[in-house]
Amino acid sequence: MHEDLRPDLEAGLQQLGLDAALAAPLLDYLALLVRWNATYNLTAIRDPREMLVKHLLDSLAMQPHVRGLKTLADLGTGPGLPGIPLAIATPALQVTLVESNGKKARFLREAVRQLQLHNVQVVQSRIEAFHPDARFDAITARALATLPLILELGGHLPGPDGRLLAMKGVLPAEEIAALPAGWRLAGTHPLTVPGLGAERHLVEIVRARA
Repeated sequence: MHEDLRPDLEAGLQQLGLDAALAAPLLDYLALLVRWNATYNLTAIRDPREMLVKHLLDSLAMQPHVRGLKTLADLGTGPGLPGIPLAIATPALQVTLVESNGKKARFLREAVRQLQLHNVQVVQSRIEAFHPDARFDAITARALATLPLILELGGHLPGPDGRLLAMKGVLPAEEIAALPAGWRLAGTHPLTVPGLGAERHLVEIVRARA
């Protein structure tokens, strides 16, 4: 299934400095996503080749920024983006996928089972209602909401030294200017996504020290 996409995926992984061996589990995930998407409408993107770039490689472009983390919560993950590609590429990272939509959560549980992702757990919950036993090294969100709203919903989830790693297109200057009290910009990182011409940025937000 989708073996014709393997050369493009391997080339993209190489550009991102990732192991070409990751292509096999990533293609398994893509095949599952395409199959379920036909029935459950998990993502508006239908074309597998477009999914490869806009979902898989786009998610993996932020992988260098999670390498040193132990725990990551992916908020409003939808069909597992960026959480599942990051978990596949970063086995030492414990990823929690937070999704309130029942159909999407069912898909996530099936993906975790079929792909045997031992470093992933699925939580079916609204973000603001999720109160885990331990807080996270980082939270992430992709195409979810503005930075202030992400922090309003999920700001209780990072630990004292935790951070928000938000995936954005064009640098959201207005959102950064509107950060709520208690948070500050730590950095912005331009991301290069193989095969994608559009701008991508990772915006890093940390707790402001009193």
